[in-house]
Amino acid sequence: MEQAMRDFFLFLSKNKGLTKMAKKYGLRFGASRFVAGETVDLAVAKIKDLNQKGLAVTIDYLGEFVDNEREANEMADNSIIAIEAIGKHSLNSQLSLKMTSMGMDISEEVVMRNMRRILDAAKRNNVFITIDMEDYLHCQTTIDIFKKLREEYDNVGTVIQAYLYRTEKDIDDLDSLHPNLRLVKGAYKESAEVAFPEKQDVDDNYKKIIKMHLLNGNYTAIASHDETIIEYTKHLVKEYNIPNDQFEFQMLYGIRTERQLGLVKEGYKMRVYVPYGTDWYGYFMRRLAERPANVTFVLKGMLKK
Repeated sequence: MEQAMRDFFLFLSKNKGLTKMAKKYGLRFGASRFVAGETVDLAVAKIKDLNQKGLAVTIDYLGEFVDNEREANEMADNSIIAIEAIGKHSLNSQLSLKMTSMGMDISEEVVMRNMRRILDAAKRNNVFITIDMEDYLHCQTTIDIFKKLREEYDNVGTVIQAYLYRTEKDIDDLDSLHPNLRLVKGAYKESAEVAFPEKQDVDDNYKKIIKMHLLNGNYTAIASHDETIIEYTKHLVKEYNIPNDQFEFQMLYGIRTERQLGLVKEGYKMRVYVPYGTDWYGYFMRRLAERPANVTFVLKGMLKK
């Protein structure tokens, strides 16, 4: 039943018609729990509050299904606006983005031009940029472009997904760049030809790549709400005397908030992924797909209205 529900919400996340409808009607039906607001000003207010509680942030201007150059340029413009807001308000925040929203599906010229604009603005404002990883079809292109950008910029990192068979090799291949990587389990529906179908295999591979990247001496963001993974990381860094400034934990805005604050009290760096914008629908559906408890929360919220 849980897998069927996951597949259902992942299917809905790719529906362009529902995405357009969601833009029209705004943040309703519980989405505001996971999305900071529709404007950068609302996001800034949320970030200030999180910073005051000792939480670092990465902000993401949400976007889905960008298929023309004008929209890609607008997405890049909004990312730059967010970067400048971070600098203006001296926020403890990075920025995350998807390269499909920057024009990766249009042409390499478009995405590279937009990424350079963003990274130049980020450099001026001392902001780090993380390139989110998307589905398997975009994986190799994302890594190829990241490698090119990493030759020009030191304020950029990317994401590696534990559920893919190729992941261990990717960690090895990227090691020479000494990259700052966010390590995740993976949130897209992939075939058994490219991804581990069993949760236990994904968890085992996740632990393997966390250990690999940390022992390679590279900065590691462990992005997980899984308590087993969090405890594994804490024991690992203690066993190998890995300093706290070489890694951080990351979680999504609106999920396990008390645990986030608990990790800060324990002395760990904790970063919250804070999305905002009108194009929130696909992101929201993927959050519902991840945990049945999220669906229960949303239904309760709807019944109260």
